[in-house]
Amino acid sequence: MSNDHFLPHEPIRFDKHHLDQLLVLCYQREASDITLQTNEPVFAEIHGRLVRVTQRRLSANELSEIINIMYGPNGTTQLLSGTDVDTHYEIKPARHERYRFRINGTACMVDGFDGIQVTARSIPNEPPDIETLELDKTLLASLEPDQGVIYVTGATGSGKSTLLASIIKHIVKKPDSNRKVLTYESPIEFVYDDIEMPSAIVSQSEIPRHLPSFAAGVRNALRRKPQLILVGEARDAETINAVMEAAMTGHPVYTTLHSNGVAETVRRLVNTYPQEERHGKSVDLFETIRVVVWQKLIPSLDGRRVALREYLVFNEEVRDRLLAEEPDNATAVTRRLLKELGQTMEVDANKKYEQGLISERDHRILVASSRKADQDAGIT
Repeated sequence: MSNDHFLPHEPIRFDKHHLDQLLVLCYQREASDITLQTNEPVFAEIHGRLVRVTQRRLSANELSEIINIMYGPNGTTQLLSGTDVDTHYEIKPARHERYRFRINGTACMVDGFDGIQVTARSIPNEPPDIETLELDKTLLASLEPDQGVIYVTGATGSGKSTLLASIIKHIVKKPDSNRKVLTYESPIEFVYDDIEMPSAIVSQSEIPRHLPSFAAGVRNALRRKPQLILVGEARDAETINAVMEAAMTGHPVYTTLHSNGVAETVRRLVNTYPQEERHGKSVDLFETIRVVVWQKLIPSLDGRRVALREYLVFNEEVRDRLLAEEPDNATAVTRRLLKELGQTMEVDANKKYEQGLISERDHRILVASSRKADQDAGIT
């Protein structure tokens, strides 16, 4: 096995100094995630591939100390009481040098005893320029509505936060932006400190550090006269309701969902509500949605990863056709509208394959999955 990624001068025990060294090394080697677990070596995910970065396994006491360094002195106590830990961790080895990580700590069973797994996700200091994300022109043109909701969906680690942060960066950099932007995140990932904003201001609040929930964040935003609201995740009915309320009162709202596909996102939103409320709530949902983007990161042939996107712009025609149907038919109708007026994952997979960016195997899997979604929706 190659030892190119091993930490040089590996310590016999990790303290804060050695932990910082390890995280900085992984960041510089373009690791997206670093995993530290009781009785296991440290692993880093680099362009979608897991590699070992330590030769020895970490002890239970080391993991306990590591989570306390990252979270605070009660970190281990919180984990072992049955609550996971979400926070961020920052390293500033020099005045103009900064490394940021999103941290999750979770208790787990290791060899029959309580152990800990810590996942550190690298966060670039500044969001990438939106031009580097190679968004389809139709999609790009739809991402700045005057009001309504933009949903960015996908699995954990699919680049949802990166896409949203790039959109916000693109908006606030404009000389005529005139935007007061409020974000509610758990935890805060990208920051905008070094971005030149001629006529915009960004305020970032962390959930639950500054406010107890995303829904509370939206209610807070409506008292602060924002021109743009970002909600880290619409994870429950209360937050989805708050997001819709903000959109219906004239605000553009950007948020994420963990779902796989545009039609699946609509299904999940509609099914958030009990049957007796579903019709009324669906009307509000369809009136406020402006765009749904589903994103996946796929290994590219150059050893990195490439983003594939399925999307549907909810223009007047799309909304009218959805409103004409019963809520229980919304998933199938959305899938048909996606085929007619949007971009399915199959279409983007074909583009990326023809461009020589993804393998034949990945292309085949994506196409098969997209066609199955069509079959499930009754589309031949």
